[in-house]
Amino acid sequence: MPIHKTLTVNDTSKVLIWKIEESFEDLAEEIELTQNSANRLNNMKSDLHRRGFLSVRHLLKEVGYTDADLVYDEFGKPHLKDGNFISITHSFTFSGIIISPEKPVGIDIEKQRDKIVKIAHKFTPIEEYKSIANHDALVSKLTIVWGAKESLYKIYGKKKLLFLENIYIEDFSFETNKTTGKILYEGQTSEYDIHFLETEGFTCVYAS
Repeated sequence: MPIHKTLTVNDTSKVLIWKIEESFEDLAEEIELTQNSANRLNNMKSDLHRRGFLSVRHLLKEVGYTDADLVYDEFGKPHLKDGNFISITHSFTFSGIIISPEKPVGIDIEKQRDKIVKIAHKFTPIEEYKSIANHDALVSKLTIVWGAKESLYKIYGKKKLLFLENIYIEDFSFETNKTTGKILYEGQTSEYDIHFLETEGFTCVYAS
């Protein structure tokens, strides 16, 4: 089974990334779903979404969990029944999870696409990136910023944050593979460590 990468966040937290190469039928083998999850899966029309859903269950299995250990709150945020923190992502042919026993975590995987340049003004002050002359570097940087903001949005988990106004990502260089971010909301500021990596035209960002 294609575990693409396993990353150690710290002594107790880890990231697992799956490259989805199997058929739906192969992924469905040896995976038991709750009735609620089976209903969700049956309502998915996209084969990629269906395979992504099952690949996440394989990632859970890799760290000792089953589908039944995963529950979602009223905002759609996933939780583990044992109290450990989890975040889940899926994009095209990659899926990933991050798990921590200590504090909330977030993860996002995005395909690197040119269209992010056109929508950048909706989620970040685009003036900050005018000095990047290389188009591919601009796409890479904006994709990291989007993934970082998405990861923090998932940590907050209540669907009230605005990417442009409530989430700030500190500038970074590609060489460091890390930065920091802040959620500024209702007079409170929360700070997080952010790491990122690029693989096969995709960007993975995780925050803790």
